[in-house]
Amino acid sequence: MATLSPFLSKTPLSNTPTISFSSSISTPLKWKSITSFSPSGSSSSRSRRRIFIVQSKIREIFMPALSSTMTEGKIVSWIKSEGDVLSKGESVVVVESDKADMDVETFYDGILAAIVVPEGESAPVGAAIGILAETEAEVAQAKAKAASAGAAAPASHPVTSTPVPAVSPPEPKKVAESAPSGPRKTVATPYAKKLLKQHKVDINSVVGTGPFGRITPEDVEKAAGIAPSKSVAPSAAPAALPKPAPAAAPAAPLLPGSTVVPFTTMQAAVSKNMIESLSVPTFRVGYPIITDALDALYEKVKPKGVTMTALLAKAAAMALVQHPVVNASCKDGKSFTYNANINIAVAVAINGGLITPVLQDADKLDLYLLSQKWKELVEKARSKQLQPHEYNSGTFTLSNLGMFGVDRFDAILPPGQGAIMAVGASKPTVVADADGFFGVKSKMLVNVTADHRIIYGADLAAFLQTFSKIVENPESLTL
Repeated sequence: MATLSPFLSKTPLSNTPTISFSSSISTPLKWKSITSFSPSGSSSSRSRRRIFIVQSKIREIFMPALSSTMTEGKIVSWIKSEGDVLSKGESVVVVESDKADMDVETFYDGILAAIVVPEGESAPVGAAIGILAETEAEVAQAKAKAASAGAAAPASHPVTSTPVPAVSPPEPKKVAESAPSGPRKTVATPYAKKLLKQHKVDINSVVGTGPFGRITPEDVEKAAGIAPSKSVAPSAAPAALPKPAPAAAPAAPLLPGSTVVPFTTMQAAVSKNMIESLSVPTFRVGYPIITDALDALYEKVKPKGVTMTALLAKAAAMALVQHPVVNASCKDGKSFTYNANINIAVAVAINGGLITPVLQDADKLDLYLLSQKWKELVEKARSKQLQPHEYNSGTFTLSNLGMFGVDRFDAILPPGQGAIMAVGASKPTVVADADGFFGVKSKMLVNVTADHRIIYGADLAAFLQTFSKIVENPESLTL
């Protein structure tokens, strides 16, 4: 009698077939039904039982979605090589998402039979990047599957529409030559099947020119010796003559010595976010703040590991508590959300891009714990080890270029947030007091960019006044 697969639970068999899997299997399963009878002679006492046996044990390793904004990932390196034996939960490959490099683990035990996407190449989320076989016996079959998957990928791009084969007949031959020589299932469109019956044409005698060798109605008419009903296709060709558009590309030649550098995954994600931000109606408000007291506090707490970024993040979080609308967000243009948490995202420049680690619940953490958390986030960001929740959960963003001596600048609003604050350098400035006496004080300029759909000028001005009072009287920051 056939043996049960190790993936099947050993439960008592009953009239109703029961099966449970330890984990989901990505490849289609082939089932074999075995009917057994009790040894009793009477037909009335016969009990029919069905046992299902899993015959397919080849699985695909998919490109995971490592963040909510990730559409494709790049293979940084394969930790394992082809032929290596893998255990469930073991790291197999390092994938670069739009924000970080992360290890991808296997959900199954088995052998890494084939690597579909090599190091340095990208694949969309959900695409197969490797093939896993359960035993040595399936390795060859898994490699064949990987080879067919690799061959099918480029073949899917040239196929744009069905009339194309009628204009350029050589292409169907290429499809036919690239098709596997072994037995395969011939696929035809519903209308093509109807024509096959109508003209009594053997389906095995027809060469399909559609995507992946699919038989189209034109293929059936050609095999039956009938003039294709869409013979007017050539007349449509002149309409395609406005293809000089691609020729416009060479009109802008590169300057001598120029180099074209493709975006990294992170740069592509930043570019996408910046384009999305153009759809949001924003406005900007600037505000001058005297920082003498903040600078004095910073000199006291700096030896304890507190950074100026932590001070500013804490001050912003305390101000947001009093002005929750500035911490709100609008994502669909029809409603907005008052966020329950105040998560301050802080922009950090790293090699080849920009990322915003998030100080979660910044209003609830004391200054020293907040500063320690910030240092940990910066280290993880620069080594590209941030987890998704550590960079995509911000409700308000802080961008500080003051350390570079920048007086003022405007920041672009990140998609999904209500406001972003741009902080300039604190510089000695001549100011007049209430009595008209002049003096020199340190002053910095902050500019806030806000979503005008949910935040109005008065809201932002009130928030900046509160932020200014906290910075100019910073004792509350250490409480």
